[in-house]
Amino acid sequence: MATGSTATAGAPSARGRGTSRISSRTPGHLQKPGSTVVLERSADAEVRRTLLPGGLRVITERVPGVRSASVGIWVGVGSRDEAPPVAGAAHYLEHLLFKGTAKRSAAAIAEEIDAVGGELNAFTAKEHTCYYAHVIDEDLPLALDLVADVVFDAVCAESDVETERGVVLEEIAMRDDDPEDLLHDAFCEALMPGHALGRPVLGSEESITGMSRTALNGFYRRRYTMPKMVLAVAGNVSHRQVLALARKALGDRLTGDRAPAAPRVGRARFGSAPELVLHTDDTEQAHMMLGVRALDRHDERRFTLNVLNAALGGGMSSRLFQEVRERRGLAYQVYSSVASYADSGHLSVYTGCQPDRLGEVAGVVREVLADVAANGLSDAEVARGKGQLRGGLVLGLEDTSSRMSRIGKGELAYADYLTVEQTLERIAAVTAEDVAVLAKDLLTRPLAAAVVGPYDHIDDVPVRL
Repeated sequence: MATGSTATAGAPSARGRGTSRISSRTPGHLQKPGSTVVLERSADAEVRRTLLPGGLRVITERVPGVRSASVGIWVGVGSRDEAPPVAGAAHYLEHLLFKGTAKRSAAAIAEEIDAVGGELNAFTAKEHTCYYAHVIDEDLPLALDLVADVVFDAVCAESDVETERGVVLEEIAMRDDDPEDLLHDAFCEALMPGHALGRPVLGSEESITGMSRTALNGFYRRRYTMPKMVLAVAGNVSHRQVLALARKALGDRLTGDRAPAAPRVGRARFGSAPELVLHTDDTEQAHMMLGVRALDRHDERRFTLNVLNAALGGGMSSRLFQEVRERRGLAYQVYSSVASYADSGHLSVYTGCQPDRLGEVAGVVREVLADVAANGLSDAEVARGKGQLRGGLVLGLEDTSSRMSRIGKGELAYADYLTVEQTLERIAAVTAEDVAVLAKDLLTRPLAAAVVGPYDHIDDVPVRL
């Protein structure tokens, strides 16, 4: 049990519609060191947060009735934190940390998690990296020790740097062979040219080939600090147990009075206008993604944006799916998606079609976007969009890995916690008028587009911005 006071977090303050930023009455980065805060207590779950010495936040969600536990260490370091010469370092490092620690070889790490039928893995994004394990509840001690060992005590041996260099280069080659993956990176480049958010998480063949062990280890030692980390655990666990296991695994590292890092905030500055990017590839289909710069993740209108996205291109009843596929038969796959960062974001549309139909498909997509910008969406479309979000959120609660991700990513991004009920209330409060106002704002902004397909020159691409 953590020393210090225990308190129940107050409900988040009332927030009207508009562009106000979300704040918390008990922000994690301002919590009293050594204290434990009860963020939610109900018949279905209990969520607590403790601030440990050194600036590490521990957040748990007890889920009665399950037999699993999910552990994640979320690190507030991603590809946007890299200088151009070390582009891809965060992802390269994610691979490298599994190659061995001071007390475990790579083989031992794999054997220990396999011996209990668990999963141990990691992923890197533009603003964070997560190392996680999913096990039977009785194997929580092993899972937490493994994840902590990998994150805090990796050796980063020169030989392992060379081995993983080849693996990462293969992953880049695999990305290049997947038109949709390549398209996503090309779209970010087109939308945010010259900005760190526009660079691929994987880095480039040149940056990975040229990266030294010294550069990687220096990135690791400088960036992987406790104030930038959140330990999240969900499942058949108790907060007391998790704290005891964390103290045992981390030992003397839990010292000092450093405060957790505040959530990233700001406004991204882009020096260039959105553009059209082509990657020539001998594919059977032409793949296109187009979209606009949208909201950062602190913007209260993000709930409205999610409803707009769901209704616009989130399912089979969505406007884009019905218009592009069902009515005209122009493409097999068409959908929209949203990405939100600390200081920017985007709303995009993907489709793949026969190369000679790309111009027509792009025209229809633009017509749909223009119509929604001018006239909004119907009450029925908005209701279906809200239903999609509601169902996706609640159904995700069946999985302890999803619960762990929800509390861990939320704490890292916002230093705040919204209950499921509060989130559902925010979704329910969105109106067709809210969606229309936001659609008019976003969908009249300058478009960016990326195309992967059998076109020799950008002038051959039948897409105009």
